[in-house]
Amino acid sequence: MFTTIAEIVASHRNGTLRPGQTISHCYERIRTLADPGIFIALRDETDAITEAENLDDSRVRGALFGVPVAVKDNIDVVGMPTTAACPAFAYQPEEDAAVVAKLRAAGAVVIGKTNLDQFATGLVGTRTPYPIPRNALRDDLIPGGSSSGSAVAVATGIVPIALGTDTAGSGRVPAMLNNIVGLKPSLGLVSTRGVVPACRTLDCVSIFALNVNDAWTTLAALAGYDPGDPYSRERPLGSLGAMPSGLKIGVPRADQRQFFGDARASSDYDVALSRLQQIGCAVVEVEMDPFYEAARLLYDGPWVAERYLTARRVLEKDANALHPITRQIISAGALPHATDAFAAFYRLEELRRAASNVFKRVDALALPTAPTVYTCEAILADPIRLNSRLGTYTNFVNLLDLCGVAVPAALHADRTPFGITILAPAPADVLVASIARQFQAGSDLPLGAIGIPQFERA
Repeated sequence: MFTTIAEIVASHRNGTLRPGQTISHCYERIRTLADPGIFIALRDETDAITEAENLDDSRVRGALFGVPVAVKDNIDVVGMPTTAACPAFAYQPEEDAAVVAKLRAAGAVVIGKTNLDQFATGLVGTRTPYPIPRNALRDDLIPGGSSSGSAVAVATGIVPIALGTDTAGSGRVPAMLNNIVGLKPSLGLVSTRGVVPACRTLDCVSIFALNVNDAWTTLAALAGYDPGDPYSRERPLGSLGAMPSGLKIGVPRADQRQFFGDARASSDYDVALSRLQQIGCAVVEVEMDPFYEAARLLYDGPWVAERYLTARRVLEKDANALHPITRQIISAGALPHATDAFAAFYRLEELRRAASNVFKRVDALALPTAPTVYTCEAILADPIRLNSRLGTYTNFVNLLDLCGVAVPAALHADRTPFGITILAPAPADVLVASIARQFQAGSDLPLGAIGIPQFERA
């Protein structure tokens, strides 16, 4: 089975496998899995194979030559509707999103649009009018959101990479819950032109992959300043090399670690920190209060008004067209006053200063990607409180302009996963990826849910 980008591209270039065969395998895998929740829309199989074969007959030999990719359905792909998991919002884009155009330029082939928490509002993957994607590891667990379908598509071996988005953790929590890598780049490093906003000032496109190398290869293809995106920034990317020596990694003080009674996750985290020490990192306890307070601002502060602006057209026409939980959350965005907004902006700047002081003592943070794992049944019974818990270690990241890579750390006999995320201030994308790659390289975990040991496909 071909699983990594390096293997796929090498096989296409040396002629042992034609790109059309690779695309055909994706559709065979989709039929075998028979999960109606992963994709909202699929391209016609014949059209996708034809596109791949035309690549093979052309001079296109990019870094993603013939690599199949899935795209979250809040990112525009020409010829396919963009719904943001809300049929009443659907429209036909006239051009590809900037990231999709770059994927194609690198030789990738889009096979479909994936399911998500409606309007990218949620970390659970259950807030959709479509079937809930099945977690790749255990049917009873949530797939994570909002980029649920993208994460499951990678973890189940349909595609080696998929695009998601990340505002509050949507590119990291589903990665942990499906035992894969989730890369959240520095804000503005990758264009968001052609992406349905959640919080436009905080959004970024995220990448799901089976390993850090593939995530980085994809990031390198997508990164770059876009003059058509007012939030794009000229940020250097650099090349991924060996992890620097002598790194200091910040972790929460023991009394500030939040696992909500999940003793096994707490133990998994301790083991992960020991592994970081084994690869040469010094672990340093840091003050987490500024990060936790910033996390609370994301939904309790004025930024939820950005979500309201995106969904307002549907809300005003037919509020019942929204998922009930999504409607409840987004509707609150109509309420904040300008005075409340500025008070929150002032406080955020204070918290940013406090966070920057933490990073004067450490090079990066290593935090649980999520504090625990929930079943679909538990989330449907308590959808808002438990979703909020999942964002404990993710909700502050974009508000504080951090970049990060979520990487698997444990997978138990009952198929319960755990992961950590390496975080650092932008634009330290190379640093966090180098740490995450070294951490994953010593792992004995399988890739996603496909049963192949990670060390065999490093």
